[in-house]
Amino acid sequence: TRDFKLFAELRLSGVGMVGVVHATNSVDAIQRFVGRIELGVIPQIIDTVIFIKNGIVNKVLSLSMVVKVPSGMTESDLARPVVVVNDFETQKAEYELYSYGEETVVVPVKGEQKSPSHELAARSIEEEFRKHSDNVKAEMAGDHKCIIYVPKKDIAQLIGKQGKNIERFEKKLGISIDVRELDGKNIESNSNGEGNEIEFTTKVSKNGIMFYFSGKMRGKDVDLYIENELLMTAKVGHGGNLKFHKRNKNGRKLLEALDFGKRVRVMG
Repeated sequence: TRDFKLFAELRLSGVGMVGVVHATNSVDAIQRFVGRIELGVIPQIIDTVIFIKNGIVNKVLSLSMVVKVPSGMTESDLARPVVVVNDFETQKAEYELYSYGEETVVVPVKGEQKSPSHELAARSIEEEFRKHSDNVKAEMAGDHKCIIYVPKKDIAQLIGKQGKNIERFEKKLGISIDVRELDGKNIESNSNGEGNEIEFTTKVSKNGIMFYFSGKMRGKDVDLYIENELLMTAKVGHGGNLKFHKRNKNGRKLLEALDFGKRVRVMG
């Protein structure tokens, strides 16, 4: 214990040093500090863990502190300081450390598997909100709660004065709705290529740009990206195409991207 406290003091004083501990796996090395030092300063003392097994680097983890709702919980009032342990290479969360009652717990972060019913509900909710915003992403956070991601400029309009608009949506849909800003983090899974990239051809005319898809894409929702940035979500027409006018803001962005050789992708 004395050695752990000395290491913590030296790290907090700004001394760059490497500590060596014996553990059966990478997260056990972090757990040995739990209880010996305060949870909030662990990422300042241990920012990187290199686990060596059989003489080779087996795992590298990085630590950071955020305020969030722990994985597996849904209610916003359960937010708390959480130490997130990420895989250094992929930056995907593998463990979370946080206070639960009087205990500090280390919880593995399991990959979330979305149920078909939640996927269907999210799509239906997106359709409803797309009447009020061009870019909408919906995620079900349980059977009775949904998180809606929209551009920052649309948030105030959707919520309405004293929350009257969002209350109307909640009564109509029968669920609790949380409106948040749409940004790069919300579309991480698609931008990393985990969605299905759809083949298409384009044709630029005097009036705009046309995207052509195979017949099986008729009536389906697709996400259009410029590089890794989500431009919008749209529904493919019955003719298997999408048309953007040059005077339209998104149409201008697409034409500009093509002119400058930027990568335009369609995911679905």
